[in-house]
Amino acid sequence: MVELTLYSRDGCHLCEFMLEEIERLYAARVSVTVLDVDSRDDWRQLYGLQVPVLSYRGEVICFGRLDRAALRAVLAG
Repeated sequence: MVELTLYSRDGCHLCEFMLEEIERLYAARVSVTVLDVDSRDDWRQLYGLQVPVLSYRGEVICFGRLDRAALRAVLAG
């Protein structure tokens, strides 16, 4: 199972939508850890208004909305 990280913000509808889309399309293949971007100053500075930010092993896959092609590339290995 591929472990992804989703940097999110409380009340962010784009963040909620991205998580729902990932779970709907890839639930059997991924595990998603959701982190509140506002809980740490370094995350807030790094990602700011770009949330949601989806990453794998510290590398950004996409931000703003789900890039299905980029996520499929990660899943392909």
